Amino acid sequence: MEDKIGRLIILIICCSILKGAVSQVYSVGDESGWSSEVDYGSWSEKYNFTVGDVLEFTYNKGQHNVFEVTESTYRTCDASSGVLAKYESGDDKVELTESKKYWFICNVSGHCIGGMRFGVDVKAGNTSSTNLDPTPSANSGNAFDTWSLGLRIFAFQFLLRLFC
Repeated sequence: MEDKIGRLIILIICCSILKGAVSQVYSVGDESGWSSEVDYGSWSEKYNFTVGDVLEFTYNKGQHNVFEVTESTYRTCDASSGVLAKYESGDDKVELTESKKYWFICNVSGHCIGGMRFGVDVKAGNTSSTNLDPTPSANSGNAFDTWSLGLRIFAFQFLLRLFC
C-alpha cells in the first residue's frame, strides 16, 4: 500500500512539472515587433495570456524601450513614477509570473502617446477550455508547441502505466 502511495505522489509531481511546460512565448506585435506601426490594443486582445507565458519584445536597441508600469502611468504616459521594470536590450523577454493586469509602454519621447503601449490580463493558468482560438503567432513556435504537447501526453501515459 505504501508503495502505491509513493508512486502516486511521484506521478502527481511529474504531472505538475509537465503542466508547467505548457507556457507560450508571444512575439509582441507579431512579425512587426515592438514598433510605432502596430495597434497593440488589438494585438493584445487576440491572445489569452496565462501565468508562465513570456512576452518577447523585439526592436532596435536605442530606438525603443519597454517599461512595465502601473495602470496610472500607462494611462498618462508619464514614467516619472509608477515604473515597475525597465527593459532596453532590443530583445527583451518578460515572463508573466502573476495572475494580474500587466501594463507596458515605450518611454521614448512621444512613443507611448503615439500608441506604443498596451495591457494584458493574465489568467491563473491553463484551463480545460476547448477554445483554441486565437492561436499564438507563427513566431511563437507553434510547431514546437504541437510536438511538445504530444511529448507531454506520451510522458503522462508512460508514467501512468509505470506507477499505477
